[in-house]
This record gives sequence, C-alpha cells and structure tokens, in this order.
Amino acid sequence: MKFKKAFAGIGLLMAGALALSGCAAEGGADGDGGGDAEVVQQEFPEGSTMAALQADGKITIGTKFDQPLFGLADASGLPSGFDVEIGKLIAAELGIPADSIEWRETVSQNREPFIQDGSVDIVIATYTINDTRKEVIDFAGPYYVAGQSFLVPAGNPQGVVGDPGPDDLADIAVCTVVGSTSEQNVRELNPREVITVDKYSDCLEPIRTGQADALTTDNVILAGLVDQNEGEFEVVEGTFTEEPYGIGLQKGDDEFRDFINDVLEQAYDDGSWASAWESTAGTVLPTPEPPAVDRY
Repeated sequence: MKFKKAFAGIGLLMAGALALSGCAAEGGADGDGGGDAEVVQQEFPEGSTMAALQADGKITIGTKFDQPLFGLADASGLPSGFDVEIGKLIAAELGIPADSIEWRETVSQNREPFIQDGSVDIVIATYTINDTRKEVIDFAGPYYVAGQSFLVPAGNPQGVVGDPGPDDLADIAVCTVVGSTSEQNVRELNPREVITVDKYSDCLEPIRTGQADALTTDNVILAGLVDQNEGEFEVVEGTFTEEPYGIGLQKGDDEFRDFINDVLEQAYDDGSWASAWESTAGTVLPTPEPPAVDRY
C-alpha cells in the first residue's frame, strides 16, 4: 500500500460505460432510498460462472456482519449496507432475486480462503485491492475508494492525528483487526503497541477501558461505528492511505470478472450505484463520484 500525505479522493466517473443486455431498475438499493434491483433475464456463455449461477438460481456472497453502513447484520442474521446493495445489483443481473442470495459472514482473515475453497462465489466486504491478495484471488472494481484514519474517544484526549508522521504514534496504543491491510499499514508507523482483534467493533471496548487509545481502519468504517455509538467516539480529520474496495472472486475467472465490472459501470451510469450509496452509507457520508474500474 502506498502511503500519501493527503487523501487523493475518489476516481472520476467512467465515461462511455459498457452496456449489458437488460438493465437494473433505477433506485436499485434496499432501504429508505428504494427497492431491490430489478431481476434481469439474459443468456450467458455455456460453461461460464454466470450461466452456472443463473441455473442454480442462487449466489453465495461473503460480507461483513459488523460494519455499520456497509455490512451490518440484524437480529435475524440478515445484513444490510452499501456492500450488501452492491451484491444485490450483481445478483439481479444474473437473474437472481435478493431473497435468493445466501449471505455468509466473512471477516478479514478468511476472505481469501473462502474464495479459494468455494465457500462463497464472491466477497464484497470492505475489501481493499492490493498486490499480495491478487496473487491468490482476482478483484473486480474498485467500486469505492476509502482512506485509513483513526477512531478515538470523543474529544481526542491523546491528540491522535489522521495523517501521522514518523513519531506521532510513539505513545499511542492502536487497536485493529488481525490480518487486515489496516494492521499492515499502522505497523509501518511504529505505534507504541498494536492490539489485534477479530472484528473492528471488538476494538471499542479496549478504547472505553483505556487499554487502547485509538482504532484504525478505513474512514468509512470508522464513521459507521461513530454513528452507531453516538457521543462516545469521533473520527480524526485526515487519512494516510488510499483503500480501493474491490469484489473478490476466484483467480483466473476473467469472464466473471468482466461481467461484474460491466455491472458496476452500468450501475454508475444508470444511477443505481448512487441510489445504493444514498440509502446506506450516504445517510451519514456525502455521495462521492464512483471510481473507474480496473480492467487489467
């Protein structure tokens, strides 16, 4: 991950987006912003992953269950959020309705294993694209670009900054998720201590008790946790990385990857990506421009 001194922001909207046969309904997001995407019936090449999923009439999607705004499960175990809405858009273009999606909880440590062993068909889970992961899986997208920052107690008593220099974390104990890009990045900044847990929400109690001074991960994830725990925490201003979120899939399935990228570009063009954002993460955060997908 390349560090930087200012968050570069979101990529420009793709011009001339590729069209698929059939189209998703406008407002194809769940929640306050609209209904589920319209299911599309189309023909796929024989033997393709798309044809197999369409024939099965279901798809298994790995996502996080503890990420407010992106993937948060309710009491019944059904997740909601921006990542979930992106999954619904992809499923709809395969002819699969939202109620035929099997959602599997997927945490940072098991995303690649779940893809490799076929436990899931795709992973949409605040999943940063990087070269190490691309050695074992492929990514479609990105469909969003975040930046890493810090969640701290309200008032920021330790004076943590969002764009730390070489010595700014020398007295700071930082909590994050084991095996995540966030852990790798923050260790390069040499904090006093790195505390690792299984889920980002598991860092909140160590901060409450004073065991940790800050939680670090992508700013949008932190914003969701702050929103869910009103008055307790804040996100410091500034970011120190770019985190392009991609959709993980089996390595070498170029046809499926191209299909997902087509769906994303169509969603950018017809407004369903914006509707998905505004009904989920957009209830807290401003609506960005979607990033250009990587076709290479």
